[in-house]
Amino acid sequence: MEAAYTGSVCDPEGGPVDDTPKRYECDVLIVGGGINGAAIARDAAGRGLRVVLCEKDDLAQHTSSASSKLIHGGLRYLEQRQFGLVRKALAERETLLSSAPHIMRPLRFVMPHDAGARPAWMIRAGLFLYDRLARREFLPGSQGVDLRTHPAGASLQPQYTRGFMYSDGWVDDARLVVLNALDARERGAVILTHARCNPPQRHPDGWNATLEGEGRHVHVTARCLVNAAGPWAARFLHGATNAAGGQALRLIKGSHIVVPRLFEHAHAYIFQHPDGRIVFALPYEGAFTLVGTTDVDFRGELDKVAISAEETVYLCQLVNRYFTRQVTPADVLWSYAGVRPLVEDAAASAATATRDFRLEPDLAGAPLLSVFGGKITTSRKLAEQAVDWIGQALGRAGHSHCAGWTEQACLPGGDLYGPRPDKRGVLEFGAWSARQAGRYAWLPAPLFERYARAYGTRIHLLLARRESLADMGPEVLPGLYAAEIDYLMQHEWARSSADILWRRSKLGLHMAPGSAVRLDEWIAARQGAVAI
Repeated sequence: MEAAYTGSVCDPEGGPVDDTPKRYECDVLIVGGGINGAAIARDAAGRGLRVVLCEKDDLAQHTSSASSKLIHGGLRYLEQRQFGLVRKALAERETLLSSAPHIMRPLRFVMPHDAGARPAWMIRAGLFLYDRLARREFLPGSQGVDLRTHPAGASLQPQYTRGFMYSDGWVDDARLVVLNALDARERGAVILTHARCNPPQRHPDGWNATLEGEGRHVHVTARCLVNAAGPWAARFLHGATNAAGGQALRLIKGSHIVVPRLFEHAHAYIFQHPDGRIVFALPYEGAFTLVGTTDVDFRGELDKVAISAEETVYLCQLVNRYFTRQVTPADVLWSYAGVRPLVEDAAASAATATRDFRLEPDLAGAPLLSVFGGKITTSRKLAEQAVDWIGQALGRAGHSHCAGWTEQACLPGGDLYGPRPDKRGVLEFGAWSARQAGRYAWLPAPLFERYARAYGTRIHLLLARRESLADMGPEVLPGLYAAEIDYLMQHEWARSSADILWRRSKLGLHMAPGSAVRLDEWIAARQGAVAI
């Protein structure tokens, strides 16, 4: 039988790579390819607006891939009386989990009670409120737990004998951004990565912008501009309007470390630090534990964000305060840091600054909407409100019947039981996956499991016309075949080893030193072969 492997390296829009100048006319130009920009692009395209989104780097390259990977209401925000934010986030929790059950899943959290921190009555009251601020359909509520007998207690220091459990969700944050962008493109949006937006020119009835990157110039004429540049939002706004903007940003750096697995079960932990901050310890990629985050004010270079030695020590000390297995900075296998653009408020510390979002409209000429703050959990709601405003500003109020469509739609790959979100997808992902495993029995079980989790129903597109590992092309790195690389480059805007190993997947954690260089060399050679 002739091998079915036929690879191609394409431009993210589906055609061959070239430097031909392009021009787009659209209703909305969105600057920023993080979760907010991608979610707005998806919602707007689904309502029939002509959308162009540009990102100066890769999708989710910065803040949106540097989160704690959680879909959560924010239990600690109750203490700060941010009830509106928590209610909004809790209301979104199950909507998101149902829309993409392949990249999201419910997660039970264990909070050991530390007698030197918050009193037990306060925690019970907070969890009681957390369970009731928004409707829960399938996530179990909170409860007390005896850590002397529960498996979650086995890895903890012996003084932690009692605690509490509650529910939230886990998400592959970078893939969530990509899936929003993918859905936007399939609904007609143009998604341009590695395309920096120069300061645009404003006119009474529209915007003119030039996008530059990788030797190309793209000219865009848009009726409305959306500034979703994340930490760069204030800077971009100043360049677009020559004004500082009405909403100041507080830049907060959050850092995480990954260490060898500290516990064997599937629960996560939430720990109280004596300084009042909250830190999570999450099961991660099978063999590891993810610990974070820190919250420190940031005033450095936004393109060079990294964890500090002090933050690493801080997180290691917290791990050692709770777990029997002790760690040092030398045990850290990987770390990452991101800067969150929070709305400036009167909070005394970075940890207590609000995570809520603000939409700042500007109608002094062509419509401009700036997005400040926000979090992954509320990104869909943020996008819905943003596109409501855009429709009004562009005189598209007649399309209001489309508002809210994202609440009733799956993200790409999430349609396990049909095009609309279904809680069965969350509760029965394992059953769906087992059925697909029989269809692709020629795949090694760990590889199939990774594909099912990463791509959901899109696994059928990845594996179309393939019946054996030989059909997948060369195994460029262990567990990474040419067919998947080509899929990610053609369909998901991947360009480099970092895109593939650290954002489209976390395979980088499992690879030997030098693997990234080897993959970049293979990509370059493949692109060269296609060009010839």
